[in-house]
Amino acid sequence: MRMFSRSAWLSLVVAGLMAMSGFGPLRLSAQTGPSMVILVRHAEKAAVGGDDPPLSDIGRERAVALAQALKASPPSAIVVSSRQRTALTAEMVAAQTGVTPQVISLDGGGAAHIAAVAAAVRKAHGVVLVIGHSNTTPAVITALGGPILPDICDGTYSHFFVLTMATGMQPAALTVSRYGAAEPPPPPTCVGMIPK
Repeated sequence: MRMFSRSAWLSLVVAGLMAMSGFGPLRLSAQTGPSMVILVRHAEKAAVGGDDPPLSDIGRERAVALAQALKASPPSAIVVSSRQRTALTAEMVAAQTGVTPQVISLDGGGAAHIAAVAAAVRKAHGVVLVIGHSNTTPAVITALGGPILPDICDGTYSHFFVLTMATGMQPAALTVSRYGAAEPPPPPTCVGMIPK
């Protein structure tokens, strides 16, 4: 029996979801708008002061795991916030795909940022990677036609959301998985999303 690493398995799952949705590599260029949106929270941040910390060593390892998970289904567009932790999480994916991330400013407040990210995603095509924050990632999913979700728990960084966009009579569909290293469970006071 062949064993797959967590990142390799996730890469196969994303490729399978694309095939089941009818969006193979040859059809991506003809598709208008995104066929699939992959959303993650930025990787673990360093414990330093200020509101724009870089990634920690563990966060850099998670960014590598994200790039590995996306090898079989590389994004044609990457959207990040104006905080360096999202750009640093995207860095390896951008390097392996040659895609320059589009930066959406957090200035103007949460609602303006969410609307701007959703608009950028809708203008893209193929597979779109969105790297956000614990409170913006669920809101972007909702803005793109997915379900209403609570914020992600503060210590949770491994969620991997795959949103298949609505087409014709088919509603949007959300699959939740995990990527990278396992992390400790959130405290009981957090009501964040934990995939079953």
